[in-house]
Amino acid sequence: MPRAKTIDEVLLALAAILRICKDENSRLGYFPALYRRVTESVKAGIGAGRFEDGARMERLDVAFANRYLEAWDAWRDGRGLSACWRVAFDAGTRWRPLILQHLLCGMNAHINFDLAIAAAETCPGTAIEGLKNDFDEINAVLAALVNPVEQELAEVSPWIGMVEKLGGHAEGAIVSFDIKAARSLAWEQALRLAALQCEGQEVSLALTARGTDAVVAGMGALILHPGPTLQTGLLLVRVREESNAVKVIQALTTPATNGRLA
Repeated sequence: MPRAKTIDEVLLALAAILRICKDENSRLGYFPALYRRVTESVKAGIGAGRFEDGARMERLDVAFANRYLEAWDAWRDGRGLSACWRVAFDAGTRWRPLILQHLLCGMNAHINFDLAIAAAETCPGTAIEGLKNDFDEINAVLAALVNPVEQELAEVSPWIGMVEKLGGHAEGAIVSFDIKAARSLAWEQALRLAALQCEGQEVSLALTARGTDAVVAGMGALILHPGPTLQTGLLLVRVREESNAVKVIQALTTPATNGRLA
């Protein structure tokens, strides 16, 4: 698909991916279902004047989204793609990973790898400093989605609460993935990459990206394979999960009301 130029084009592209995943009953639709809701929230925030520079936030959002869209196209076309996205897409072809693990693998690749690159490209050099407040504001956007998504996840994964008993909060039990912490690390990486962008250090940029990709791919592998004891418990959770990908995509797409799907 062509590169998106506006946030509306991003939403259209994500909707197209979701249609493909529904037609194919593919678990690869779980992440874009959630991602489209995040993008809708960012768009609403821009319209409401929530960010210091709405136009800049849209440029960042589009650059960020295009990295996922390009990874999707590369996967579908059988072309080379980053190792961390390959881990996430490969997981979508397997039965065993939980819905939560699919979501975390996508977030791991997109936040821990793509976000810093997109931010540095949007605001190279010292311009990156002016992005900090709006970058941090996204954490509040994401936080507002946590409770609704947890409710919707429980609709299609009724034993997901068991994961907490196996080792803490659901995300924490699976390699301690934390969205706010991931975005904090992405910001530190963005500062480094923005300086290299300004200096025209193409080789250093490429080497930094390659090293980060390898680390993030390893984190994705840990999300999917957290250890034998936890794996056994996760299998019990997985057995009770909804196996129809279309129903899961619909649950993640539809806002919940009082714990039930609207």
